[in-house]
Amino acid sequence: MSGKVVIALTKGRILDAELDVLARVDIVPEEDPRDSRKLVFGTNRPEVEVMILRGADVATYVEHGIADMGMSGKDVLLEHGGTGFYEPLDLGLGKCRIMVAGLKDEPPLPSRLKIATKFTNTAKRYYASRGIQVDIIKLYGAMELAPVTGLAHRIVDIVETGNTLKANGLVPMELITEISTRLIVNESSYKTKFEIIKSIIDSLEGAL
Repeated sequence: MSGKVVIALTKGRILDAELDVLARVDIVPEEDPRDSRKLVFGTNRPEVEVMILRGADVATYVEHGIADMGMSGKDVLLEHGGTGFYEPLDLGLGKCRIMVAGLKDEPPLPSRLKIATKFTNTAKRYYASRGIQVDIIKLYGAMELAPVTGLAHRIVDIVETGNTLKANGLVPMELITEISTRLIVNESSYKTKFEIIKSIIDSLEGAL
């Protein structure tokens, strides 16, 4: 694969939108990745391949140069905190926010908060920047239960509509950052495969 440009995409809901963006710049996999168990696909352009990965792994594959380019949510990139790649484009897909949320009828809180989240690094940085001491409790799902059951005082989580929060008696309280899907490029690949990578970036920018 070293002679080709490999683009890592995120499996799941966002994959349709990512494939659509590539199609707009005339990069189409030879098989539909949504109907296959394969993870690497040739495309209609012999110099380009696509790789389908879990969202949390895209940045790692790009950082280590296994993939030359990737499409990854900013939430994952913030959490990953890795070096070794550029972030030349905001693709504008999957827009949402990382927010602090808590109980609508919140009781008085102690000076040291317990925060439940899967975005542990993002939460730590946010509270450190505000000079607030917190204990982070890592959860992988059902975040809204944490304040309801007393596991944590507040949560840090992705908010799209806020309906799930509302249904569980929670409200969004503080915006940490806006999130969308970003194009990332391995630093070394950008130098060694500059012409083709730059042409793809320029085409994507034009298509968006």
